[in-house]
Amino acid sequence: MAGRVLELRVHGVSNTPPDQVLGLAPGPGDDAPRPWLVAGDEVTGFYRSTAARPDDTVTVEAYSWGQLTSGARTARDVERALWTLLLPFTLANVALHARPGIPPDPDQERWASRSGLTAWLIRLFCLSLTGTLVLAATGIGVDLIAWQCVGDDCLSRVPGPWEFLAHGWWREGSHALAVGLAVPLGLLALLGLLAWRTYQYEAEMPAAPAARAPAGGTAPKRDAAAEEDAAARHAAEEGAAARDAAEEDAVAANPLQDHTFWCGEGQLRRAAVLHLCVGSVVAVAVPLGAVLAMDPPLGVRAAVAWPSVALLVAVVAIAVVALGRPWLSRRAGDTPLGRWSVTVIVLTCAGVTGTVLLLLLPDGPAGTPLAELRPPAGCIRDPAAAGCLVDHSLPGYDWVIAWYGAGQVLLLAAIGAVSRSGRRALAAPVAAAVLLPLGVAWIAGWLAGTPPAPRWLDDWMLTVPAIALAGVGLLLPRTGPAAPSAPREPHADLGWGGRGPAVIAGFGWLLGIAYCAGALYWVTDRLTVGDPTGRRTGVVPPLPVMWAGLAFAVAVLALAGVALRAGLLFRRLRRQEYAGLVPADDTRSAHDRRRCRDVSAFRALHRLVGEHAIRLIGWYATVGALLGTLGSAAALSHVPPDAATVPGWPMVVETVADIGDALLGWLPAAIAAVGLLVYRNDTVRRSVGVLWDIGTFWPRAAHPLAPPSYAERAVPELQTRTAGLLALGEHDPRRMDGIILSGHSQGTVICAAVILQLPARWRRRIWFFSYGCQLTRLYGRIFPAYFGPDRLPTLTGALRGPAGWPGWTNFWRDTDPLGWQVAAGERDLPVRDPDALHPTGGEVTDPPIRSHSGYPDAAEFRRERARVTWLLRRPVPAPRRGPG
Repeated sequence: MAGRVLELRVHGVSNTPPDQVLGLAPGPGDDAPRPWLVAGDEVTGFYRSTAARPDDTVTVEAYSWGQLTSGARTARDVERALWTLLLPFTLANVALHARPGIPPDPDQERWASRSGLTAWLIRLFCLSLTGTLVLAATGIGVDLIAWQCVGDDCLSRVPGPWEFLAHGWWREGSHALAVGLAVPLGLLALLGLLAWRTYQYEAEMPAAPAARAPAGGTAPKRDAAAEEDAAARHAAEEGAAARDAAEEDAVAANPLQDHTFWCGEGQLRRAAVLHLCVGSVVAVAVPLGAVLAMDPPLGVRAAVAWPSVALLVAVVAIAVVALGRPWLSRRAGDTPLGRWSVTVIVLTCAGVTGTVLLLLLPDGPAGTPLAELRPPAGCIRDPAAAGCLVDHSLPGYDWVIAWYGAGQVLLLAAIGAVSRSGRRALAAPVAAAVLLPLGVAWIAGWLAGTPPAPRWLDDWMLTVPAIALAGVGLLLPRTGPAAPSAPREPHADLGWGGRGPAVIAGFGWLLGIAYCAGALYWVTDRLTVGDPTGRRTGVVPPLPVMWAGLAFAVAVLALAGVALRAGLLFRRLRRQEYAGLVPADDTRSAHDRRRCRDVSAFRALHRLVGEHAIRLIGWYATVGALLGTLGSAAALSHVPPDAATVPGWPMVVETVADIGDALLGWLPAAIAAVGLLVYRNDTVRRSVGVLWDIGTFWPRAAHPLAPPSYAERAVPELQTRTAGLLALGEHDPRRMDGIILSGHSQGTVICAAVILQLPARWRRRIWFFSYGCQLTRLYGRIFPAYFGPDRLPTLTGALRGPAGWPGWTNFWRDTDPLGWQVAAGERDLPVRDPDALHPTGGEVTDPPIRSHSGYPDAAEFRRERARVTWLLRRPVPAPRRGPG
């Protein structure tokens, strides 16, 4: 007997309302059909039309997941807007999933393999990125406020009761530095709280569907035949489960088939503990190192200082090793923290306590009194006073952040080199990381038995050659799974030549540097005043911040250049498309020519994104790499951009640096404002939501403090809903004999993840509709281990029905900038857009150009759904039973 078919629609990033997903047009009266919630809740729910009837052949249902990221215009949107400030963490986390050659079975990944070593380096980079944020907060609290802001006139500019730091016991020695640690430690506490609040998004994988007990509470009595039938059904279910397991073991060829992929609460908590503890170590290491250098400890101070140093070093050493161990690299569900996490917490607490105690002890007799190294009081009232125009920043802080940034550049080079060419490419970055410190030690005269370095040679001069040496690994030929012999389709090759993890993580690093420099500049600007000569007095910003402003201004100009290049490409493509629509000798009307110009613009955008977007981003990444290299060298030069005062190019450099600093100061606020608009304005949401939802699709497997993954709730819910409806009894009115998973845009990615997670017995009764699909041109090139040309056919193979036909239809338009063919063994159907150039069928307006929307309304979609419905409703003959 033929059964019912459910079309389950999953929307994309624009958070399309359920009524629009269901195609419910507003009616003139009050009796128009409306969506009603049939499962789930108001955050993630399944909706059907009120006009749907239980005996309909095809039932349309909409799954709404957009409020996991888009909010509901409530106070919670403010918290979600603040997630945009964690965008550097998001990009660093995405870099982990951009590795080529990830094995389908995570248990097969070894630390020394290409993907395992790249994963370890990316996790190290993520840890360092947390340290970057903490270093900036430490600079604000320890350097700018506790060390340089010494008088009431300066401390009164800081919100809160900070004036006590200018009087009495708190002004002596390093006592104020202990109070300044409240800023970075408070930031870490806020990040930990935010991460803990997002655990609600992490959903465990659902259990196998089970039959409900009948209403009334007691099970009915069954006779012997019923018992025999129940036993037969139970045996059949066990046999089906065994066959499913055997089939999964035989064909598992995609990491998305791992049943713990969306279940990593234990890994997330352990990684969060590690990041928060190492962040605390970075925060206390800045004042601890400065005090140890300025005032070498003796006696009681030494008994407190050196054990604290040992404890902090032990935390970092454990973290570096743990990032490559299975308890942090393997997702295993909701597992406890474990003894190593507890050990790290205890060591961190002891080290932080020892550091604070050392800062509260009196000065020792071995070094210079710390009070003499701090700025004099009263500089805001009298800028011309002695010592007010001299740099009195915390000794060593500029040096720490400059070398920290240079080390991150080398780490990014190592990530890109190993990802592209394997372990052999690690030689160049490792050589650079070894030679650079040796060169610095040679310049400082610390290497015994070596000739003295030239007097003109400085540390910063070695930075560019060292980073250039590390970059050699990025230019080696591609090897292994990162180098397919030839792409099967045009514009389907590996994005950025296999350097995708470094490119994505590098953008996160640049954005994180911009955030931190902007925050430091903003605080400095509000704690300083200008003297009559135009110079600032009171509080001096870190030297790398000044160079960061110059680099940011150049990066904005470079971005404008890339946008100009994209505009020129778009113009050329539009001319080509228009020439294809309107030949030179064509005699169309002015109206039709105008419509052809509109269509050609959409087709040109379709080609621009699909053919040139990856390359344009690669060009900008090259500019970012050059800026990172030159900026690292400039930060180590000990010379600010405004050192020269003669007219000419130095004045231009100073002006550009000032503009960049001003832009950086407002960058965090601007990003947060855009984030708020993303959740409250549909236009902004459609413009930037694509990038945001791509980033938050992937689970937090590398950076635990990134925003939560909506897919960790959406994928299990869709899996539970699909398998649950297919597993209902034959006479249950809710039962579905077939399901069409209908995904639009980002919904196609979610549906693909759901299909690869479902057991084989349910996949045989599922058909996949994808439209506005980016699985080949974007996802396949950036995330080749999941959607590359070698992995995406796994999805097609998983959807082979009993007759062997492919259970996947992909719809695309040449006017859709985010929808292309897939070419992975599925059925590709082009959808005409627009339907005509001029009004037809009695209409008085032009048919709309639907571009990325309205696929279910197309005639091609309706015809294909009718065909698929007929195939899914065909009864499958049951095997004959033997006699008796």
